[in-house]
Amino acid sequence: MHRPAYSFVRSFPATPASDFQVDRHYLLCASTGALRLEAEGATWLLPPARAALITAGRPIRISIPQPVTTSSVLFDTTFVPPPPAPLTVFDLTPLARALVAECGLCATEDQPPSRYAESVLDALAAVTWKLAEQPSPVVVPTGRSPELRRALHLTEQRLAEQLTFEELAAEVGLAPRSLARRFEDECGMTWRATLRRMRILRAIEELAAGDTPVTKIAYTVGYTSLSAFNSAFRQLTTRSPTEYRASFRP
Repeated sequence: MHRPAYSFVRSFPATPASDFQVDRHYLLCASTGALRLEAEGATWLLPPARAALITAGRPIRISIPQPVTTSSVLFDTTFVPPPPAPLTVFDLTPLARALVAECGLCATEDQPPSRYAESVLDALAAVTWKLAEQPSPVVVPTGRSPELRRALHLTEQRLAEQLTFEELAAEVGLAPRSLARRFEDECGMTWRATLRRMRILRAIEELAAGDTPVTKIAYTVGYTSLSAFNSAFRQLTTRSPTEYRASFRP
């Protein structure tokens, strides 16, 4: 039976990156754990407080850094208008999360369609399409050249260290000025700004993984003071780490 839209609830273990593409507009969410999404030269993290809206046919790359339960919804292209952009990652409001959860109860693929389920799916589409007009700034570019991609990889692997830009440039075989130009040209930001985003992205991953104290997370991702960590986190997400973690909870 063809369904105009349906919810897809599944649990997955931690897995490496793999390519993914569907023929429906795809609202990708996690109800527990977190997903990493890579597409269009950028990387996002999807904890329970965030979602990705992906246009039908758009290829993406997904990895699962920790066990995760997804609560996603697939919309037929004839059921809803095209999303505002081919790919958008945004923060979910309490209303959007409640609608996603309700779809998981009343609109799964193996259930007979009902007018109630269709009305909930309609409401979810209206809410999330509107939210997708305001993308989240918590995104890290992936780079194009081998040297920059290696620089990004080394930076991510050594977040807890006080790595200097000069040391990083030497490890990738470029002069600091040349590497700085690569960051500006391929990432649209400086290495320091990229490092800050990587640290916040890793912190969000840690916040979603369990109840590790915020102070320990701050030191794990490379901050030497809690106040500096809180300030950087709030600048990028508009919330404190504690508030952000609370938003994962129902």
